[in-house]
Amino acid sequence: MKTILVTGGAGFIGSHLCRFLLDKGNKVICVDNLFTGRKENIKELMKNKDFEFIEHDIVESLYIEEKIDQIYNLACPASPVHYQYNPIKTIKANTIGVINMIGLAKKHGARILQASTSEVYGDPLEHPQKESYLGNVNFNGKRSCYDEGKRVAETLFFDYHREHNVDIKIARIFNTFGPNMAKNDGRVVSNFIVQALENKDITIYGDGKQTRSFCFVSDLIEGLYKLMNTENFIGPVNLGNPREMCTLELAELIIKLSNSKSKIKFDILPPDDPKKRKPDISLAKEKLKWEPKVKLEDGLKETIKYFKGLKG
Repeated sequence: MKTILVTGGAGFIGSHLCRFLLDKGNKVICVDNLFTGRKENIKELMKNKDFEFIEHDIVESLYIEEKIDQIYNLACPASPVHYQYNPIKTIKANTIGVINMIGLAKKHGARILQASTSEVYGDPLEHPQKESYLGNVNFNGKRSCYDEGKRVAETLFFDYHREHNVDIKIARIFNTFGPNMAKNDGRVVSNFIVQALENKDITIYGDGKQTRSFCFVSDLIEGLYKLMNTENFIGPVNLGNPREMCTLELAELIIKLSNSKSKIKFDILPPDDPKKRKPDISLAKEKLKWEPKVKLEDGLKETIKYFKGLKG
């Protein structure tokens, strides 16, 4: 049994990760300040004797007496609505918070995984995006607190690895969806599903031709776990589904799968919104023997079912 700390553990991805790690026979310490995470996501886990919840903001120092073996650092608002709500707090999570978590890993001799993001590539000029691509990022726009924050976090990880030999892993997460997403998080899948279930107009920003690649959460969790437990490979590594589709196609598919009467309307595209997003997962296939298995349609059905349950 390992003792594993998951920051952001009450969030969308974090709650799935906590459950997965418990099912593997580990003790899990979940840390979350509940800014975007929700206790509802981990309600069932609270009954498990090997699960502990600590309400805490990683920007503040965290002291854990118990020996920690691994840390998954997922603590950061991940949707534009949330990370732009308090951009300075977002930057702090990716700098001060990251330093605190790496310091904790150093103290415990723990391996630490950073949940980085496809946003480090910005509005990419390379397609699909490989890990070697250095990105096309606006460093003073409204998305910069997240994009540049995550880039700095990767820098900190590598500097602590080189200077202090901290055992690190870096995963660049592409668009992920599934149950436990928040209704109001502003991500395209949740937005479209909520609007479709309420038979409201589905809002597409721009002309709908911008592309994304959507990975179901169970596939992502498997990838994170494999990265954490693979020896002699640090990353960064892309984790996402290489099936690419435009947002208009996604909206039409969600309307169909949810039997919605929604119509599609178009609005102005926000600044720095990436026009294309597709991971090259060759490295993940080679080093982790990982690739997504869940079909988009099957994942969307599960997610629609979840949101229907919330609606009721």
